[in-house]
Amino acid sequence: MATIAFLLNGAPQRCDVAPDTSILTLLREHLAQTGTKEGCASGDCGACTVAIGELTAGTQAFNSANACITPAHQLQGRHLVTVEGLSEKGHLHPAQEAMIECHGSQCGFCTPGIVMSLFTLHNDLTQRPAPLTPERLEATLGGNLCRCTGYRPIRDAALQMQAIPYQRPQWYDAALPTTENDAQVIDLAGSTAFFAQPTSLKELTQLRQTAPQARLVAGGTDLWLESTQRLANLDQLIDVSRVAELLTVEEATFETQTGWWVGAGVTYTQLEPLFDAHFPAFAHLLHRLGSQQIRNRGTLGGNIANASPIGDTPPVLLALDAQVELASVNGKRYLALEDFFLDYKKTALAADEVVSRIFIPRLPESRQLRVWKLSKRREDDISALLCAFSYRLEQNTLHDVRLALGGMAAIPKRAYDVEAALEGQPVSKAAFRAAQQALAHDFQPMNDVRGSQAYRQQAAANLLERLYLSLSVPNQEVMLHAYAH
Repeated sequence: MATIAFLLNGAPQRCDVAPDTSILTLLREHLAQTGTKEGCASGDCGACTVAIGELTAGTQAFNSANACITPAHQLQGRHLVTVEGLSEKGHLHPAQEAMIECHGSQCGFCTPGIVMSLFTLHNDLTQRPAPLTPERLEATLGGNLCRCTGYRPIRDAALQMQAIPYQRPQWYDAALPTTENDAQVIDLAGSTAFFAQPTSLKELTQLRQTAPQARLVAGGTDLWLESTQRLANLDQLIDVSRVAELLTVEEATFETQTGWWVGAGVTYTQLEPLFDAHFPAFAHLLHRLGSQQIRNRGTLGGNIANASPIGDTPPVLLALDAQVELASVNGKRYLALEDFFLDYKKTALAADEVVSRIFIPRLPESRQLRVWKLSKRREDDISALLCAFSYRLEQNTLHDVRLALGGMAAIPKRAYDVEAALEGQPVSKAAFRAAQQALAHDFQPMNDVRGSQAYRQQAAANLLERLYLSLSVPNQEVMLHAYAH
């Protein structure tokens, strides 16, 4: 057990809980706050959505999160807001009032999570007034599933809540507790349960050397499923979400390339401005990478270190020739990302190392990046297949071709034979037919619940055909865009 100090709806709390306690378990079983519901226990349905506040540039900002897969210990020094805390002296929050007026709730089970997503949206729009675009509204509610209402009344409530008068309750301005971690690290090399929360890379690498058996947790969006779905014990955890060096984005030059060093703990939401400005295709993919609750928590470093063959970001990073920085007490070393993945869930990471940063080279104006994701659902779904293409087109001839795919092998992998078939070739049917045939040399896809081997092979060939048709008819999309907007 270890102590965490945080605010719950403005009231100070100190709780002693086990390392693998989720926020949902903390609320329902330790604090008797049952307004937050458990639906899927995997971060998909949004019924357990809560808001977590922290100081950003002197202002308390609230982000939505799935309580079922968020470690309770990460509340240290934070402000947790749940549906119980929104009303003030009998007056409902505008999100609640609008949901009532627009008949946005029927069975009510998912309603608390929807209200909390709308709360974070309302808070953002209040602090930074801006038009509520369809894209922003869809992103806000994309992680909240409801079987009853058909979503139109919920959408109406979101549009109406800004017109409802509202006076912020006093707890908005409650002082956050000290960020000093009360968790005591005891016998790291033994069997004692612990939760360690280092704040520097030096502390992290020392902990990693002392306790190589401990699990690292950042957003927890994948790791915590081992607890909720497999009922595994996560009793030795090192939280990397407070390590300062892992939370930065810096423009820099590495070797001969200019680009950005992205800390492994930077979340997808925090990456959106960079990707919007410099990698629009990558930014577009983020809209289909989980829900907003997941993007608020998930990290680029976690998606890489997890080494899933269907992780969404590694194929894009491979197509961009990304590098990874690996840190230990002995220093740092650098690897091309294509050398990092070895086999299914196996990487070049040593037992005492951590992924500290990722270098993403700047994409020259002459190079193009295209990213296409295939999944059973458009929103909030895992990829069956993901293709990332990077190339330079000069006088209708392809140069510097990079093609990386996820879901086609045990690891995210570049298609070297396909690249060779297209390199230096004109945009022609013959060149792309040769590239499609080369796919069989690069991949023997897997069979699983998301797609058969035959489906994946055909789908990858079809995406090459899509690229050919797109290049043959410049500035014109050849099929329905994967995102409605």
